Amino acid sequence: MTRRGRTLRLAFVSAVVSLVAVFAAVGSTVPLFNVYRAEDGFTNADISLTVVAYSAATLTTLLVLGRVSNHVGRRPTSIASLGLLLLGCLVMLSVHDVGTLIAGRLLMGLGAGLASSSLTSYIVDAAPARPTWLASVASSQTVMLGLAVGAITSGALVQFGPWPRDLIYLVVIGLLLLSIALIAVSPEIAMPTPGVWQSLRPRIRVPARVRHLLPAAASVFLATWATGAFYQAFVPALVEDQLHTSSPIILGLVFAAYMGPSVLGAPLAGRFSPAVAQRLGMVAFLAGMIGIITAIATGALALFIVATIVAGASQGIAISAATRGLLHGSAPADRAPIFSVIYLLCYSSATIPALIAGKLSNTFSLPQIVLGYGSLALIGTLFTVIAARNPHTATSGTNRHGGQS
Repeated sequence: MTRRGRTLRLAFVSAVVSLVAVFAAVGSTVPLFNVYRAEDGFTNADISLTVVAYSAATLTTLLVLGRVSNHVGRRPTSIASLGLLLLGCLVMLSVHDVGTLIAGRLLMGLGAGLASSSLTSYIVDAAPARPTWLASVASSQTVMLGLAVGAITSGALVQFGPWPRDLIYLVVIGLLLLSIALIAVSPEIAMPTPGVWQSLRPRIRVPARVRHLLPAAASVFLATWATGAFYQAFVPALVEDQLHTSSPIILGLVFAAYMGPSVLGAPLAGRFSPAVAQRLGMVAFLAGMIGIITAIATGALALFIVATIVAGASQGIAISAATRGLLHGSAPADRAPIFSVIYLLCYSSATIPALIAGKLSNTFSLPQIVLGYGSLALIGTLFTVIAARNPHTATSGTNRHGGQS
């Protein structure tokens, strides 16, 4: 048992580090958006289109390849996802036009989509049994941690390092190579099963015992991930135009202030039932959004950052609770399909509002657009407060990662 424990710890750590690397690569582009705007003439609509392209690629990958790790194994699928991110970073070294930026982000989206099902399932498969909330927190919040790390590191290197357009991608490439090596020496935990070609047929499946949790979970993912896409697409311009600073490190910190605190808020969800935690998280998230709207209207950078931190921490509570509920009582074969559905909801929630907002950005001002996202947060909060439910307790204890309701 001691040797198996060490083996599981290696797999868990390797999968967590790799998922951080994947989303550090994704987050690393955000502080460079203003550089591309200033030096290459990109518009807000162009930047929004790259966010949509990334999310669309992720959605497509989840639909087609979301269950493939059940059949070929977590390790090879995870390594493939890291390789796609590596190719995306190599393309980003040559960005001087919108087409190249979109191509790089498409590759990143393909890699992130594959990682969202394979690496998150790998994390849950290898997570320690105690504390019970660790599997859901690590699988759902490592994404936010990676985005925050990537944005902060990128902002610092763009502002203070040499080769401001390239250095961050070289650093991320090194991290991705390290992650590939870690996964390569880690054990395979999920035994491959036949049926890989059939798994490529798009199919959305959630175990019947947790389907009643999907409406509230979807409202949580919609409000929080839509706002995350807003921070990617519009906050670079917003920070410069409305809050009067063009500092890449400030931009990285602002983006990280939304993503990073999510990791701190997530463990709090384990103190409550999934339904209560979702309600509390979304009410606090709405309060943060109100502060963000107020800060933009008044041009108050300090209030904007504080409200962003509140929204970020509270989204961590709500997202982790929703994920914990959906994973309740899950068997290993259930996890990749469940995570595929979770991230399909998440990336749909990011893509559709970003696409609409990008089209509207030529007509409406950024403060007006953020009001639309605030309305989305209000609707999502009200629906969650009404519709949040706990998992059925009949399967409690059937699986070490199911959580408690």
